[in-house]
Amino acid sequence: MASLIPETSQKIFTPDTLRSAAKQSQRCLTVPVRLRRAIKKYLREQEEPHVKRKVLRLSETLSAIKDVNAQLATTTSRELVEDPLKSAEQSRQRWKIRSSYGDIGFKYTGDETIAYVASRMPAVFSACYRVLKEVHKRLPGFSPARVLDFGAGTGSAFWALREVWPESMEKVNLVEPSQSMQRAGRSLIQGLKNLPLIHSYDSIQALNKSINKSERGHDLVIASYVLGEIPSLKDRITIVRQLWDLTRDVLVLVEPGTPHGSNIISQMRSHILWTEKRKCRKSKAANNTVSKDLVVAQKSGAFIVAPCPHDGPCPLLKTSKYCHFVQRLERTSSQRAYKRTKGDPPLRGFEDEKFSFVVIRRGQRPREAWPLDGMKFETLKERRAERNPEDLEIDYEDLMTLQQEADDIPYEEVDPVTYDSDVMEIDAVDKNDEEEEKEEEEEEEITSADLGGGWGRIIFPSIRRGRQVTMDVCRSTERDGSEGSFEHIVVTRSKNPTLHHQARRSLWGDLWPF
Repeated sequence: MASLIPETSQKIFTPDTLRSAAKQSQRCLTVPVRLRRAIKKYLREQEEPHVKRKVLRLSETLSAIKDVNAQLATTTSRELVEDPLKSAEQSRQRWKIRSSYGDIGFKYTGDETIAYVASRMPAVFSACYRVLKEVHKRLPGFSPARVLDFGAGTGSAFWALREVWPESMEKVNLVEPSQSMQRAGRSLIQGLKNLPLIHSYDSIQALNKSINKSERGHDLVIASYVLGEIPSLKDRITIVRQLWDLTRDVLVLVEPGTPHGSNIISQMRSHILWTEKRKCRKSKAANNTVSKDLVVAQKSGAFIVAPCPHDGPCPLLKTSKYCHFVQRLERTSSQRAYKRTKGDPPLRGFEDEKFSFVVIRRGQRPREAWPLDGMKFETLKERRAERNPEDLEIDYEDLMTLQQEADDIPYEEVDPVTYDSDVMEIDAVDKNDEEEEKEEEEEEEITSADLGGGWGRIIFPSIRRGRQVTMDVCRSTERDGSEGSFEHIVVTRSKNPTLHHQARRSLWGDLWPF
């Protein structure tokens, strides 16, 4: 069976399909019309004065929270993340949550909720959409039916889920303690068609009490922009343990792209991987037969789907850098209206939302051949040597004919594209355009990057200098994806024109083949 894998991968990956498989990032995201319309309708219904002042106050509060997070005294050590049972045995107590998110000193009331919808919701949606879109590409057969959204807020992650999997979701459980956030979320989804069954809860404990044990498993669990609002590291780990227990297949964690947010993602990643490795060791030790070991190995364990191409320790831990990504989005009319204050320069038409994330899946990482296995690339010198001199000759008669045809075509002034897409909102979306977009997405998803260790991750912006491209890539050093490293890669046009062409078009967050 192992000998067949390289053959199939060599047939799939060609120089052309490598580019489409490695593409994960988007240059500039436009917030969907439905969400923009829902936000404008919600803000119009509130009729709250001084929205600009509330948005400014919310921004100042979130900035203050970043400083508080940086100055929080860490009452637990690194052993709590890597060996949590050692700390539990010393205290002889069960894991109990003593603080919840919001205890850091900031809670969402009515004013903060309105400011959040007007200023922050489109940016959080764009980050969640970027992450879930990659999950959809990397896991083509994955279609979640039962979803849990922890820290749902006003429903940013739910809107992103609707955009990525519009038809597969059957039931969605939302956990959000703020009543004003829940009311805003319900108001925003009014009028949407084909909604799944939605239940809202104040806490995970209330969720576990209201559903049976057989219904606690969720195909996808997502927690976005919430773990950083929990002051205690021990409570964060406890909540992530509970979320992992409620996860049947995929767990998604998203935090702001700050050093503190990246540190939280790294800690939760290390904890879940350590826990599952320990379970695998105990299960294998308890079973003596080989057949049972194979069954246990397939059902237990966990591996990283994204962004890490490996399951080893993060290679950036011992450096001054931190893992984060960016998604650019076009600002909505509400953001441009309420974020700008008098005297400030005009806002740009876009903003960059920085985020850190991790996607963890249950099971063992599949053993796949690396994409460049068996592929041969020509150097620029070899490619030029193969050119036919006759192809370089110019037929001036054909050239003059083409120029005359171009001159005969009358000039037509193209209607300028309006900058603010909110002005051009219509009641019904053209079905033909939707069908064309779906066909384009299906064509792109034919060639998807596998989950083996052969795909690295570009974790910082690449630098283009002349005919060479310099990239910082996190990659797997082992075939099974057990260890990884951080490497500085230089791709030149003279040695490999094919990969140089791909490197020039690669963005921060895209994959890189090995």
